[in-house]
Formats: sequence, structure tokens, C-alpha cells
Amino acid sequence: MQAAPLSYGSDQSGLVCGYLFGRAAHGLAIEADEARAWLAAREAHPAEFIWLHFNLANTASEKWLHEHTRLPEEFHESLHEGPRSTRIEQADNTLIAVVNDVLHDFSFEPSDISTLWLSVDRQLVISARRKPLKAIDGLRNAVRNGENIRSSVELLIHLLRDQADGLLKIVRAAIARVDAIEDNLLAGKLNTKRASLGELRRVLVRLQRLLAPEPAALFRLLQRPPAWVAELDAQELRESTEEFSMVLADMASLQERIKLIQEEIAALVNEGNNRSLFVLTIVTVLALPINIITGLLGMNVGGVPLAQDDGGFWIVVAIVASFTVVAGWLAFRRQRERI
Repeated sequence: MQAAPLSYGSDQSGLVCGYLFGRAAHGLAIEADEARAWLAAREAHPAEFIWLHFNLANTASEKWLHEHTRLPEEFHESLHEGPRSTRIEQADNTLIAVVNDVLHDFSFEPSDISTLWLSVDRQLVISARRKPLKAIDGLRNAVRNGENIRSSVELLIHLLRDQADGLLKIVRAAIARVDAIEDNLLAGKLNTKRASLGELRRVLVRLQRLLAPEPAALFRLLQRPPAWVAELDAQELRESTEEFSMVLADMASLQERIKLIQEEIAALVNEGNNRSLFVLTIVTVLALPINIITGLLGMNVGGVPLAQDDGGFWIVVAIVASFTVVAGWLAFRRQRERI
């Protein structure tokens, strides 16, 4: 019996899910064959639009898109670009979006960020990803649960807001971790390594760098949207980007807070090291007189003073004690002057 080909969570064409909007108050699930038939006769259904979501880990996805859709070449080129910031731009009267999002099982690792590609026109929304992402899964669940989507642009807006909500949860989780670290510092419990804070800060920086929309492309789009984009959709797109910017601003302030905690931890560590070094210095200074005198009196030569004196031992002890007291007083005095 021949084994079935790998589908990576999609069908043989690479389609993860598909929905048709316009015939009912909510999206109707469709298969790849139904989507292909609709695309062939899309001009006959001007009041409808479909959303097709593909898994690029299935190599059949790109082949299907080339054969059955007329997407702008910019979309196909973007599929093979390296990591870039989130951007939404216009190409051939179509919106091309490259959206970075966190994986479904995000665990504050830099590698837990992947890319979602979208092509949006009046009747067709194509989304494609290589790894399961939180925002697109949230949008899929919303459509599956019967949420009404009136236009293709509203689908994109819903995705951006789901992404902002997911990012807000990440920021809240990071704030909770930072609060716990800060409470330990205030309680005098220095049990957090700077490296762990550094890793958290690097993840937040990477999230901000990749998720922040490119301002130039977004500004051009909001100023001159495609003619088929309704004014209401354009306004909601503008509001969703503003909401996203507010979340990114919260993330930037959290990064600064982490930086201040790192500096405070470094100061506490340096202070502890200085105290240890001071104690070591005091011990060395206090032991210096007895080591010098012991070395002198222990030389196997003639003429060692007090060698024949009955009270010589106590005289040497007194001398050592005197020098030790003077050395200790000088060391503590110098330390106080530094403070």
C-alpha cells in the first residue's frame, strides 16, 4: 500500500482552510476544488469574496497559487525574502502584507517568531505561512464561530487586531515577570541573573523590530488606499494601526524598565564584589605585620633580637599587635574616606 504524501496540516494543494463570504451572514467553509471553481468564475459573483489560507511547508502551495490565482508578482517575491518588518503596501491595486507574528506555542524565545504573507483585493484574500501562528489561528476560529466579516479589508483589520491582542498578552506576561524580579530586588533577594533579563529584553527588541509596521509604506497606503477600499474600512485600518502602535510603545517602555533593573542588579553585584574585596584587603593588611616579623625572626642567622630574653615572645606579640592595630586603623580610615 502506497503511503499518503505529507500534507503538513493541509490538503494536497497546501490549503489549510478556505471560507466564502457574501452568501450568508458568516463565512462558509470551502475545499480546494470549490475554491478553484469559484476563482474561475469570480466575475460572476461581484458581491462575494473568499479567504484561502495556505501552509508553505507543503511545497504544493506555491504551485497551486501560480496555477489558479493571478496574484501580483510582488507577493510571490516576498515569499522568499528574509525577515523584514511588518509592512502593508499596494501593488497592482492589491494590498500586499508581510506580517510577523509569534508562534502558537510562544515561549519568549527569539526563534518563536515567524512570518505571514497576505494578498488582499476586493474579492480574494490569500494568506500563507510556514509555521502555525497565533493571530491567524485566532482569525480562523472567529470565522469558524460565525463572526460576520463584511469585506476583505475587514478580514485584514481583524487579523491586525488579533495580532495586537496577542502582543498585548505577551507584554502583560513580560510585565508580570519583571514585576516579580523587581519585588525580589526590593526585598533584598538578588536571585535573578542579568543574563535572563538580557534574554527577555532581546526577545522584546526583536518583537518590536519585526512587528512594528514600516511607517513609509503604511503612510502611503493610508493616504492613497485602493479605490475598492471603502472609507469605513480605511478608517478602521488606520485605527487598528494606531492601536498596534500603542502596544509597541508599551513594549518600548518595558524595555527601558528592564534596562534600569539590569543596571540596578549590576550596581548591587559590584557593591557586593567591592565588599568582598574590602574584606580580603583587611585580612591581608592585618596579616601583613605578623608575616613580616615572622619572616625576619625565622631567619636562621645569628643576632636575632630577643632570642635569649625570657619575655621576648610577649614583646614580639606586643609589637605585632601594635602594627596590626595601626594597619587596620589606616585601612578602615581609607575606606571611610572613599565612602
